[in-house]
Amino acid sequence: MTKEETIEQFSIIKGIGNAKAELLYNHGFDSLEKIQKSSIEKIAEIKGINEKLAIQIKNQVSNQIKSNDLHKITQEIKKDEEKNNIKKPEEKKLEKKGKTFKETEDKTEEKYVVKKKPKLTKDQIKNLKIRKQIKKRTPTFLREEWFRYKRIPHNWRRPDGLTSKMRINLKYRPNKVRVGYRGPKEVRGLHPSGFEEVLIHNINELQNIDNQKQAIRIGRTVGTKNRMKIEMKAEDLEIRILNIVGRKHD
Repeated sequence: MTKEETIEQFSIIKGIGNAKAELLYNHGFDSLEKIQKSSIEKIAEIKGINEKLAIQIKNQVSNQIKSNDLHKITQEIKKDEEKNNIKKPEEKKLEKKGKTFKETEDKTEEKYVVKKKPKLTKDQIKNLKIRKQIKKRTPTFLREEWFRYKRIPHNWRRPDGLTSKMRINLKYRPNKVRVGYRGPKEVRGLHPSGFEEVLIHNINELQNIDNQKQAIRIGRTVGTKNRMKIEMKAEDLEIRILNIVGRKHD
């Protein structure tokens, strides 16, 4: 290795800059192995390097050499495996059964089905993004003096009373619900996906659904049998279900 390369290698070590790396090289340390073999006292003799730094340098160098050796060993093992076509025990077991490793991998990997998206105008797409940004910066609205008494639940109630500081908007009081926190009117009430959400309780209600703009949510009182029927019918009509359980129907 040249002088520049060794100095660059030394400068990677924490606590050693280019100047100290050059000092080490000038005192006969032209490789990491020489630093590892030398004593702490010998390294500490160099001007600008104290005993504490010498210990730190030696520890780091030994760790670096170990990691380099491990990397070399793993690379050699990989090369040997490629040459000898060494197979993993999992692959050997599958071959005995008459299957290849790739075939089983293909079976386990399930294809992701893209969910149906609504037909939206450019303004609606823009306003949905704006609403998302507003939602991120909207604070959680809490009842007046929720922090003072344990009995007060963490919900919102409009502040009232003549002496209420929060009602008259004094400084350092919690945020109040205001009109300014509302999202754009055009996308108000829409699902985050952009669909208009419609609550469904039976199959007959699916006939009035516009699958381009509306998505359904099956009511919680609907039984499993009717729910399965609704899900199957919705799949045929290409209607998106917002609270699908994920069962596979034959």
